[in-house]
Amino acid sequence: MHDKYFFASDFHLGAPNKEISLQRERKIIRWLDYIKPHAKRLYLLGDIFDYWYEWNNVIPKGFYRFFNKLAELRDDGVEIIYFTGNHDVWQYHYLEDEFGIKVYSKPELFEIEGLKIYCGHGDGLGAKSFSYNIIKWVFTNKICQFIFSNFFHPNFAMWIGFTWSKHRDGYSRETFPFSDEDEHIIKYIRKIMPEVKADYYLFGHRHIEKKYDLGDNKTYINTGVWYKIAPYAEMSNGKIELKYFSENQ
Repeated sequence: MHDKYFFASDFHLGAPNKEISLQRERKIIRWLDYIKPHAKRLYLLGDIFDYWYEWNNVIPKGFYRFFNKLAELRDDGVEIIYFTGNHDVWQYHYLEDEFGIKVYSKPELFEIEGLKIYCGHGDGLGAKSFSYNIIKWVFTNKICQFIFSNFFHPNFAMWIGFTWSKHRDGYSRETFPFSDEDEHIIKYIRKIMPEVKADYYLFGHRHIEKKYDLGDNKTYINTGVWYKIAPYAEMSNGKIELKYFSENQ
């Protein structure tokens, strides 16, 4: 019965190398097979790829197993929502045109069976440094995108992208413990709560799986990263819980 909703983020497919990424991709496929009989909707909360760029007529090589499984889920009637992250910000029309997957670039508020859920990737929310603002502007600027798309051969462009991706590798985020109310994302949520009234605030990016009580029956959940373990969130029976996929399931 398709009656559950699933949330996951930060697969970082492609990192840190092809061999390790392939192992992770196979685990993701097994997880998708596990949730397939139950899933009504799947939310992918960004940084699914460690680097992604798509041209109008060129799609990057690799990740065939993952895309094939997404197509299988869609053919089975599972709705898929995709949020771009800071590593896969250049998702344009491929997922929507080929798979019917809705792509969002900013957090969105959803109402699911009476629950209000505000979710997205989570990068850049809260405090923003000057350098982050500059990088974000370059990455999202239409002129920069046009130059990158039309004046760089895809082989060279992908090399630049993966080199930069490794340079800003997110593994180090795991070394910073969750700091409760001092977290940028918590400060951001506190700021928007009067206008964005949600029961759950779900994000990725932070690379720490976490469920945090915001008070007043409101909860923040971070879906973590798939480098070593396989965390995800599952909504059923009117509540959302953090869970972990294991090979014994």
